[in-house]
Amino acid sequence: MGGDASAIADVARLRERLGLRTIALVGLMGAGKTTVGRRLASLLSLPFRDSDVEIEEVSRMTIPELFEAYGEPEFRALEARVVQRLAVEGPQVVGTGGGAYMNGETRERLKSTAVTVWLKADLDTLMERVSRRSNRPLLKTADPRETMRRLIKERYPIYGQADIVIESRNVKREQVAGEVAEAVQAFLERNER
Repeated sequence: MGGDASAIADVARLRERLGLRTIALVGLMGAGKTTVGRRLASLLSLPFRDSDVEIEEVSRMTIPELFEAYGEPEFRALEARVVQRLAVEGPQVVGTGGGAYMNGETRERLKSTAVTVWLKADLDTLMERVSRRSNRPLLKTADPRETMRRLIKERYPIYGQADIVIESRNVKREQVAGEVAEAVQAFLERNER
């Protein structure tokens, strides 16, 4: 989405083609769903919603508190309800929790109401990013790196069902957001025919 004038035209065209659909970012923790999502939303003049923030507001608890009090299965059930609700409130950009796309019903809802974008990152990138914060319940293990490796093995084949795959790497988030916007534009154009 090149220069200023052409960027505005591209954004207007993308927004028109998007209609009421949501752009849903999926991927593992640390992939950049929130940071890239915010920049993408700003670029496209759309609202940004983070499913984890929505879950915390609905439950009045933090994600770690939810895991502690109710366990992962109850958290995942709440996450599915929140993501499925957000999916139909477009147009907007939604950053989903890492496990949200693993739910088959959620994937089906997103397939019918959103353009899904997998922000794919390698193990080293993910570990470098998640090590900055200690609020990752799934990484509260004896070997967080091995846990992340297991999550990659389990989840990447499912994330691969997303409409678009964008490599999340250590470049400016604006660059990745621009790549997402271009890929969404191309996807919408292909599927218009």
